[in-house]
Amino acid sequence: MLLTVLAVLAATVALSPAVSRLLGRNAGWLLALPLLIGAVIGVMTYTRPGSEEGVHTEVWEWMPTIGVDLAVRFDGLSFVFLMLVLLIGAGVLMYSTRYLGKGRNSAFYFFICGFAAAMGLLVLTDDLIVFYVAWELTTLCSFFLIANAGEKGHDPAIRTLLVTVGGGLLLLTATVVMVVATGTTRISEVLADPVWADRPGLTALVAVLIAGAAFTKSAQFPFQAWLPDSMVAIAPVSAYLHAAAMVKAGIYLVLRYSPMLADVGIWNTLLITAGLITALFGAVTAVKQDDLKALLAYSTMSQLGLLVATVGIGTETALTAAVVHTIAHACFKAALFMMIGVVEHEAGTRNYSELTAMRLKMPVTRTVVVISAASMAGIPLLFGFVSKESLIDAALHSGFHTDIVTLVTGTVVASSMFTFAYSARFIMGVWGRRSPGPIDGGEPETVREAAPGFLLVPSLLAVVTVVLGIAPFLVENPVADAALAVSGEEVTPGLALWHGFNPALALSALIIAVGAVLVGLRRPVDEFLGRFRAPVGGLEIVERLRQGTIDFGAVVTRSTGTTSMRRHLTAPIIGLVVIAVVGVLVLTNLPPVVGERSEPTDWIFVLFILLGVIAAARSQSRLNVVIVIAVIGFGITLWFFTLGAPDVATTQLMVEVLTVVVMMLVLNRLPHRFTPETRRAELWSVVVAVAAGLATVLGVLALTGRREKSEVAEYYLREAENITGGANIVNTILVEFRALDTLGELTVLGVAGISVAALLKSRPLLPVRRKNLDLQSPIAGPRENSVFLRATTKLVGPIIIAMSLLLLLRGHYETGGGFIAALVGGAGFALLYLAAPSDREAKIKWSYMGLIGAGVVTGAGVGLLGYLEGSFLAPLHFEVFGSGQSTALIFDIGVYFAVIGVVLAALNLLGTEEAAEETPDEDLGHHARSTMGKTREHLHGQPTGGRATGAERTEE
Repeated sequence: MLLTVLAVLAATVALSPAVSRLLGRNAGWLLALPLLIGAVIGVMTYTRPGSEEGVHTEVWEWMPTIGVDLAVRFDGLSFVFLMLVLLIGAGVLMYSTRYLGKGRNSAFYFFICGFAAAMGLLVLTDDLIVFYVAWELTTLCSFFLIANAGEKGHDPAIRTLLVTVGGGLLLLTATVVMVVATGTTRISEVLADPVWADRPGLTALVAVLIAGAAFTKSAQFPFQAWLPDSMVAIAPVSAYLHAAAMVKAGIYLVLRYSPMLADVGIWNTLLITAGLITALFGAVTAVKQDDLKALLAYSTMSQLGLLVATVGIGTETALTAAVVHTIAHACFKAALFMMIGVVEHEAGTRNYSELTAMRLKMPVTRTVVVISAASMAGIPLLFGFVSKESLIDAALHSGFHTDIVTLVTGTVVASSMFTFAYSARFIMGVWGRRSPGPIDGGEPETVREAAPGFLLVPSLLAVVTVVLGIAPFLVENPVADAALAVSGEEVTPGLALWHGFNPALALSALIIAVGAVLVGLRRPVDEFLGRFRAPVGGLEIVERLRQGTIDFGAVVTRSTGTTSMRRHLTAPIIGLVVIAVVGVLVLTNLPPVVGERSEPTDWIFVLFILLGVIAAARSQSRLNVVIVIAVIGFGITLWFFTLGAPDVATTQLMVEVLTVVVMMLVLNRLPHRFTPETRRAELWSVVVAVAAGLATVLGVLALTGRREKSEVAEYYLREAENITGGANIVNTILVEFRALDTLGELTVLGVAGISVAALLKSRPLLPVRRKNLDLQSPIAGPRENSVFLRATTKLVGPIIIAMSLLLLLRGHYETGGGFIAALVGGAGFALLYLAAPSDREAKIKWSYMGLIGAGVVTGAGVGLLGYLEGSFLAPLHFEVFGSGQSTALIFDIGVYFAVIGVVLAALNLLGTEEAAEETPDEDLGHHARSTMGKTREHLHGQPTGGRATGAERTEE
């Protein structure tokens, strides 16, 4: 059932764009339904009699060969966080239906649903690898949601990404260390492994890495600056990010690893120190804020600091208090962020100074704000009071030295005093103008109450805060089970509104009293606190690091950021020479040569290639160099054929054909001849080239013919046909044995095609060079010049298509496959391109972006079908009219689509004078335009001396 929850969340993400386009902003009502269904399934699973200690587990093999599974472990901690993720996520989606405008909101709904899915996966998974993937998905979702705020959100999104990705790298390092140390990827097994008790140094390292990852995600000192910076995001994003998603991922991380690290000194020290600094800093800074949303951001920082410090104490009481305050904080903070969105939506501002001058006739808004802010302040009869009292009690009974207990408790109390003060400030801001008379300049602006649908979700959260404050025993069992999961001990939370007169109650009374004084003296307090400014801000540090990284990258790439190919190639060639020198010194005991190293025909090809290289080196014409290099490539193709590698030879042949076509499109915009170079430069090129050649010769001599077939090769030769049914070993390796590698290469190829389109859209091509054209030639016109090609295409075109399809279908048994077939088909498209005399008559009208996307989606879809056989990309075998087939053929079709798409992208984008202008703004390649006419005219000899006239452009 738990895997069903993840499947439902994934389906919600996939369908959200379509639902958003269909229903507009009201899509939130429908998209909230799957989250509520997931919550119901979670409650049913939690209340169902389960395995030992109430822990429910489910496993779905994901990558069985490397031991990575989609393993789900559902305990009390997972239940609490899953309910926060799903219920508050559903509330945010419903709230968004009234907050958002009536424009396109597909991106918002896609990423907010993705946020929910990523967090659901994070709190349910029992696998370290999957946990890390989910962790990084939350980072990406937050980045896009913040950036979705428009131009003002771009820099904050980048700064947030830099900080949180840094934490992700720390978590990745910790993940690798834990997997290597324990030999398993299961989180539950890692936590229980005895290695942590036996190797304290290793345990301390893991503790530091995990704490650092949590600090970046939960905005703890010194990584706290990104949280206020992210307030450019809209209110629904802030509500979810602060209450149940992004920042709560860090809290979940430290709670989940508490059983393993609770007694590690450096863990306790880091969490308590960073947490208390953040709590006090956030609370004091919140008091000074005029922007009420910024006030809430700093308050979140402060509350998270209290949570982190409490987890750092590590006792059963402290861990229980952290769970309770996590629930309370989610309720009041989500409601407050939603309400500030309501106020800003209706009043047009969220600034304290402006709101206090307005007449806010918003009784429901005021009521919800008062309840939620009072809960944040720790006022009795509200759930925030119960949780705040539990935090104080945890600090008092931390078990540390008396001085440390005093310091920790004092910091918690001081932070809570300022919490009371900023909570009151928030209430006063939303209360509006209190005096009834006019103000300077006329009557104050009157703001009316928002629509009921706007207030529904925050009102429900306020009701929950009141109910749990009066009857906290309602969450006794979930809190007890969560405390058991994080402490390993049976805990009785004893949640109640009244525990009698005790030190925690006395300190709560002191907090309220001093907090009231701070409210009464708010102006002198603001002036006093305003005197203290840090010499450098957190955002400034992040920005300096960002700029420093960019500057460092500029220094590193300066040597290759040039049009000089010599400078581009010098560094890798020197590396090759160094490897060769090391090899000569180290490889002294090479095995004897097995069999003959070469045949007489090999030397013919060597001589042929040598002559071609000499010709290319001596040529001053770019066109001549392209022709010579193409001839060399065809010679290598023949060599492959003689060596008995028809698949490699066919691939080489088609790559050479398409390379020549694409290079000709590029050369059409470059000078005909190379720029003359000095003798010194030419001499340096010769030296570098000769050194590379000698290094290559040494490598060939050292490695060729010195070993028999490897065990892997023998296995493929012996078993490939029996396992796959395919006789072509090369193809079966690509689409079955190593299909995951091929899928990765397929994706990279698709990204390359998209990158070409994006690059040519942002940076237009150089103009076509029209010099040295014979304007009087009888075949200067493109139509006359292309007669031969058009006639040939009618005959050869169908043959090429038939060959392409034949190679695709036979690839599993004979020479062929998706890649080779697509290259043959691409050559056919290149012929069509050259044969068409104008854009209007071009035959290539397919969407290259659509083909690339279809190819990648087809490959990934076949991978998912493999789960029917138990593993991603496992092939399914079946018969069609008595002929054995496999889903590997469908995978090959995906490769075919993607390669064809990239070829079309190159022809359509490089083969036009103004590719950037020909690409639609809203969707690169949505309709793959065959804008090839002008370039084609020049290739055929059209004597157009400049741009077309107005009449000509109109005609086109």
